[in-house]
Amino acid sequence: MTPNPRQSELLDEVRARGVMTVEALAERFGVTLQTVRRDVKLLAEAGLLARFHGGVRLPMSTTENIAYRQRQDLHAEAKQRIARAVAAAVPEGCSLLINLGTTTEAVARELLRHRGLRVITNNLNVAAILADNPDCEVIVAGGVVRHRDRGIVGEAAVDFIGQFRVDIGIIGISGIEPDGTLRDYDYREVKVAQAIIRQSREVWLATDHSKFNRPAMVEMARMPQLDRLFTDAEPPSPYAALLAEAGVQLDIAR
Repeated sequence: MTPNPRQSELLDEVRARGVMTVEALAERFGVTLQTVRRDVKLLAEAGLLARFHGGVRLPMSTTENIAYRQRQDLHAEAKQRIARAVAAAVPEGCSLLINLGTTTEAVARELLRHRGLRVITNNLNVAAILADNPDCEVIVAGGVVRHRDRGIVGEAAVDFIGQFRVDIGIIGISGIEPDGTLRDYDYREVKVAQAIIRQSREVWLATDHSKFNRPAMVEMARMPQLDRLFTDAEPPSPYAALLAEAGVQLDIAR
């Protein structure tokens, strides 16, 4: 499903508070209990919320991400704004490593008018998008293709990426925890992302606001390994302080 504006705000409210009652949500949005229950039912069926008696919470799995098709629709407008900001900062004629994720795919779409790019990626969706740019050379990593999102993972992909040294690595993430760790769900995907970080002169993280305070099982990196973070809203506490301490440039896509 694609959440409507009220449902997206409802998700953000639950994400900010952790747990909320149906009554509190109805009061917060000035709607009836029946309306909230209907929204919650749809969001729960889509795997975006978990229901319990009288209230809702986030699914909070640390082992499994939301389905790829659902992630494509979730916060799509925010991802587009982030992607435009990232693309505006990417100079023409540079080399890029781009990893998996719906936000990095949005970035690829915004790079279609750039000239002289050389892009190495383990994301078949990114490769297919940028193949439409005749002024962009696309190099695809070898390895095992994940059917659910066309990501390429495994030791072959890690070894392949190790051959390159690029100007900018553009990465997405599944969750950022309050201690400043960047986390994801699949250790094979994380190994490839870590290779991208090692082989990039600058590392840019592109992520929407929903990834803050979201748990995931595998540590990918820590704040000091980033150079820039692109997101769509001011990060909640304590992230602004963590970013400043790590010397990470924060770019808010308005």
